[in-house]
Amino acid sequence: MNVRTLCLGVLSSGEASGYEIKKEIEEGMFSHFIDASFGSIYPALTQLAGEGLVTVRAEEQSGKPDKKVYAITPKGKDALARSISVVPGRDKYKSEFLFQMLLQEYIAPAAMLAAIDKHLADLRADLARIDECECAEQPHAGARFVAGYGRAVLTAAVNVLIEKKAELLRRMAPLAAE
Repeated sequence: MNVRTLCLGVLSSGEASGYEIKKEIEEGMFSHFIDASFGSIYPALTQLAGEGLVTVRAEEQSGKPDKKVYAITPKGKDALARSISVVPGRDKYKSEFLFQMLLQEYIAPAAMLAAIDKHLADLRADLARIDECECAEQPHAGARFVAGYGRAVLTAAVNVLIEKKAELLRRMAPLAAE
């Protein structure tokens, strides 16, 4: 997937400014897919507009320059459909937490416990966000699929961490008794 396809995907939900697209990619429904900077979003939008895949209009703002608001065109919807109709590549998962756990022999058990607790809190916060998102609106089938998948993966990760934390606490108990 590329930034062009990501922008078309965001705009398929409704018109938005470049800033609103960035916010949706960072914090919204599209935050789980790929990262994109303003330096890649705006050139992609300019290119999409030049190809007739999106329209752009100026919207007045009080005391600020006009903002550009983008909307996907029927031609853009066709391009989006073509772009996402290919079998996706393998997902890439990067995690500083897992790097730390891989090399846990170099950190104190208390530091490892703190890292697990923080990661558990982060995962639980992500699960709560999924639940809040589903309560706020009746999502379409695609959103239900992604939310269900995310819930399953996050719940499995929470369960593994609870198990690993219990193992760590059992190992730490004799050390604390000394």
